[in-house]
Amino acid sequence: MNTNNNELYELCGQVESVVFRNDDNGYTVIELAGESEMITAVGTMPLVNVGEQVKLYGTYKNHPSYGQQFVASACERSMPENLDGILKYLSSGAIKGIGPATAQRLVSAFGSDTLTVLETDPMRVAKIKGISQDKALDISHQLSQVVGIRELMAYLSSFSIDARYAVAIWKTFGNQAISYIEENPFILCDENLGLSFETADLIAQHQNRSEDDRFRVRAALIHVLNHNKLNGHTCLPKDKLIDVTSNLLSLEKICVESALSDMLEDGSLMCEIFSDKELIFTTAMHTSERYISARLQMLLRYPATKIQSVDSKIEKIEKRDNIEYASLQKKAIKEALQKGMLVLTGGPGTGKTTTLNAIITLLKESGQKVLLCAPTGRAAQRMSELTGEKAKTIHRLLEVSFDIEDKPQFKKNEHNMLNCDALIVDEVSMVDCVLFESLIRALPLSCRLILVGDCDQLPSVGAGNVLSDLINSEKLPVVELKEIFRQSMESLIVTNAHKIVNGETPTLNCVDNDFFFIQKNSMEEISDTVVDLCTRRLKDAYGYSCISDIQILSPTKKGVLGTFELNRRIQSIINAKDNSKNEINVNYYTLRVGDKVMQNKNNYNINWVKDNGEYGEGIFNGDIGILTEVNPSTRFVKVRFDDKTALYDQDALTDLEPAYACTVHKSQGNEFEAVVMPVFNFAPQLMYRNLLYTGVTRAKKMLILVGDSRALMRMVENNRRILRYSGLKEFLQEE
Repeated sequence: MNTNNNELYELCGQVESVVFRNDDNGYTVIELAGESEMITAVGTMPLVNVGEQVKLYGTYKNHPSYGQQFVASACERSMPENLDGILKYLSSGAIKGIGPATAQRLVSAFGSDTLTVLETDPMRVAKIKGISQDKALDISHQLSQVVGIRELMAYLSSFSIDARYAVAIWKTFGNQAISYIEENPFILCDENLGLSFETADLIAQHQNRSEDDRFRVRAALIHVLNHNKLNGHTCLPKDKLIDVTSNLLSLEKICVESALSDMLEDGSLMCEIFSDKELIFTTAMHTSERYISARLQMLLRYPATKIQSVDSKIEKIEKRDNIEYASLQKKAIKEALQKGMLVLTGGPGTGKTTTLNAIITLLKESGQKVLLCAPTGRAAQRMSELTGEKAKTIHRLLEVSFDIEDKPQFKKNEHNMLNCDALIVDEVSMVDCVLFESLIRALPLSCRLILVGDCDQLPSVGAGNVLSDLINSEKLPVVELKEIFRQSMESLIVTNAHKIVNGETPTLNCVDNDFFFIQKNSMEEISDTVVDLCTRRLKDAYGYSCISDIQILSPTKKGVLGTFELNRRIQSIINAKDNSKNEINVNYYTLRVGDKVMQNKNNYNINWVKDNGEYGEGIFNGDIGILTEVNPSTRFVKVRFDDKTALYDQDALTDLEPAYACTVHKSQGNEFEAVVMPVFNFAPQLMYRNLLYTGVTRAKKMLILVGDSRALMRMVENNRRILRYSGLKEFLQEE
């Protein structure tokens, strides 16, 4: 069949077989009797069964293993009405307790009314040979479930709610789902169901509910708190929460205050008072930060066993490796080995890696089993390279799987703890509150915990201020390495990074080191210079490749100096449109064979094969590779990441974006041979010290800033860190 991949089709027919069904999320593969052939259809079709008539809406796709399939985005179902369809339906095992022989007896007895009788008149069914009264009642119950979920899907589709949500809603509320929604549509905003406040509000408007409906106000308060998690906040000041919610709903504050008071009283929300300020938490975030605090306090009270004779062990390493540790490095090693917990922090060139390697060596020599992890794949890979030890992502370490809503579930937890004596976590500044909670839930009692990070870098993308809160609580052993070692002093990248973080003017006029500044006064000049550096000048002068060595880092995605426009310009020069190269449109981008691309979120289901034949799954947020193959008809692509090649299907493809330029936020955990970064008057929320510092410290051998020196100094002088409301520091400080 010749079909346009993007055209929406309608497909009608009788279900001939159910090839596969996932009862958790309703994903189903069926064989459908078409006009002249059997058609394989896939999609969310909960409880659909043999004999049913379906009307599907969707597109035709080519699967690399299974060939052409119809991918259904919507499904309308009707129970079989003719005798042949009813017999097929009942004979298929759709109703437990009815096999082919019993199906034949039922159809013979009740004819075309069989399904109606089975659902509504179980006593009549119990008169059939081989069917007891209990069995008849069970059959009636099963059929009512099938009818119930079909009615629920039809009800939800009238509000353009996807069928996959219907499964979760029906599993939660059963056949009473519509009644519950009619009573309170905002139950759909429950985090486990995942529908937006706006969608629930649309249903409420359809029901002609009042604007000050108490269910609406309560849901809005939780919505505002959850929305602000996306900005990093684990809580909000009470007055700010009331203001924002009342503006969202166009209601008087007194109405919102009343609802908030009720929610605090019944425990739907939590309140803590810190420094006379009332902070409001969702119960989930309150539990998360409370748990972290309690677990760390327990580790402090019951630390791992002290390792003895640390001084002599350090001297032995110094002699053996011809190295001399600085006093703060020695202090960090002792704290880690004797106190059972350590937060090790410091900027570039201060010896964090050297200190960490000494800690790992001494722990292993003492017979300790040590595990290493980091929040991203690139950070874990870099940790492995620097320590010579295997490091995993935190998700891999905790053995992640994903539920029907694509939320992570970890096999390792308080009931199935990690098998280790010491756990070392790098790049902790990138770890959010919820992930950190999951990690320490899996931490064995009396396990040694060593946290490594640079608190002057950007905070985590997710909610929380974990590293800064741990340090600022002054309750945990913290060693901040401050001395820049002599060999690092020779690097202007290192010395300027420290000047930036201290609010000092960096050296900008040096022309024979690794840090360069090029003054340009307009966005167009800056863009032209950045593009020329990456496509010509750095290649001619140093042999640097725009693909493998150079990375453009921009504070923003938008505008002339944003990543979108810079990627477009670079691609047009080094990998221009060519009829010999396949290309594919993804989101707002055109990706072409030969392009440098980045994975923009963790995806543990992408298959890859290494050069040595080893295979596995999982490509991680921030991984950078080269697009090696594109099949425009099937929309399958292959991407080369270091020593492995990954296969992307149409769904996974949306995780890819061009990577000649990426945001500073996206670069965290990575290092690049050469970094080129535009500096100009960006939006005020992007003009601050930590962002500049994070960009500068991504460069290993060369950094070039291009732009306005006055804008650069505004960033250096602006030490107003991104304000994040959180409670972890205060919880740790409580006795």
